[in-house]
Amino acid sequence: MTDTAVTAAPSTRRAAVPGGPAAGRSGPRPGLLLAIILAGQFMALLDVFIVNVAAPTIRTDLHASGAGLQLVIAGYTIAYAVLLITGARLGDLLGHRRLFLAGLALFTVSSLACGLAQNTGELIGFRFAQGTGSALMIPQVLSLLQITFVGEARTRAMSVYSAVLASGAALGQSLGGVLVSADLFGTGWRPVFLVNVPIGVLMLVVAPRVLPRDTRSAPERRRGLDLPGLLVLAAAVTLFTVPLVLGQEEGWPAWGWVCLALSVVLFAVFTVLETRLARRGGAPLVSVRVLRAPGMTRLIAVVVLTMAVNAGFLFAVALHLQSGLGFSALRTGLTFATCAVTFGGIGLTWRRLPVGWRRWMGAAGMAVAAVCLAVLGLALRGGGDGGPWLYVALLGLGLGLGLSFSPSFTLALATVAPQDAADASGLLATMTQLGQLIGVATLGTLFLNRLQGPGVHASAHAFAVTSVALVAVCAAGVLVAALRRRPGQAPSAG
Repeated sequence: MTDTAVTAAPSTRRAAVPGGPAAGRSGPRPGLLLAIILAGQFMALLDVFIVNVAAPTIRTDLHASGAGLQLVIAGYTIAYAVLLITGARLGDLLGHRRLFLAGLALFTVSSLACGLAQNTGELIGFRFAQGTGSALMIPQVLSLLQITFVGEARTRAMSVYSAVLASGAALGQSLGGVLVSADLFGTGWRPVFLVNVPIGVLMLVVAPRVLPRDTRSAPERRRGLDLPGLLVLAAAVTLFTVPLVLGQEEGWPAWGWVCLALSVVLFAVFTVLETRLARRGGAPLVSVRVLRAPGMTRLIAVVVLTMAVNAGFLFAVALHLQSGLGFSALRTGLTFATCAVTFGGIGLTWRRLPVGWRRWMGAAGMAVAAVCLAVLGLALRGGGDGGPWLYVALLGLGLGLGLSFSPSFTLALATVAPQDAADASGLLATMTQLGQLIGVATLGTLFLNRLQGPGVHASAHAFAVTSVALVAVCAAGVLVAALRRRPGQAPSAG
């Protein structure tokens, strides 16, 4: 099945001009609609990473403890990851337009509150609110794309969508470095949050005029929330993410391992609950059809491994460049831009490659990333700045991760029917976030554990060891991505 073959769900189908947006809604400018919803997507992704470069300034200004700083950085991601699937179901139940606007409003207000926070406790609380707003807003993006665009227009929209997903992490680091270094009006770290406010306000003014109105049939409104599944899944994701976020700072205490073990149990309980609900004809929180879609589990695994490598690398190299090599926040941010350019560029252009290459893009991308990470580890291991090899490796790394992530994410979405778009969006976004958390918790922890004392050589040694682990994860990604599929199993995604 291809992107271009997917049509809107029966309840939302409108007469459509071939290759264009669905007709029957007010606001004839599909380009503006696409810009609005993807701007929301980009802001939410940006805020996962934009705080990383600002962390040292936040710590100094607010006198934050290590654990407090960790929660400032990761509180957003925890709320985001825990509530994404819930946000997807609420959008299906209450309306994608309504939930997108509600999430955008909460995200904008909490961004303002973060920028004005006077202590660490306030900032942590407002970061959780920010993550909640994102979790309400982001699952609606894919559903609005599926509902509004058909044919070639949907193919183009999905290409831009995957590019936004691909480039958000690296651009977040870059923009964070620029804003912190600018120290606008002596505000230090605060612009990394306040930058969302004017954009959010503008979007709240324009979006109601552009987004298609919610038109839900009675059977869809009766599709319940699956409260038991929601509570069990939220508890399982929370028990999984909190130890990963705080484990390193707290020295991996016993409670962290207990939480991880309990999360495994709860994930198993969630699977049993959802299976039983589906057999009774109910509406499980995660549709069984989504999980059973051809190639879905393999593609999800590739997405998770790619995001783990991306997040682990960004975490480790940001610390090495700033703490080890003494790069400024601005220079660090601009260095990441080289990776972001190719990562996002691949998201826009991979469909132009021959169709026969597409089944190998994931494996080829992870292989290219492995080579570039090996080059980067060798270039930085002596304590130098890597010279031109740093930028060559970063460009190649963006290319490799882009080839692995963008086609895999888009192909996974193309395997599901439009009526399952909300569930698939929530699931894939959640797995993307969990992949990033796993990458920071494992590969980031490896870097910190190998950082024996201050100094550039200690930092260089830690990064060299981490680069070996990153290469190993990429090798695992090559194997997973190259698994042969049964005939007819793989979608071509346009």
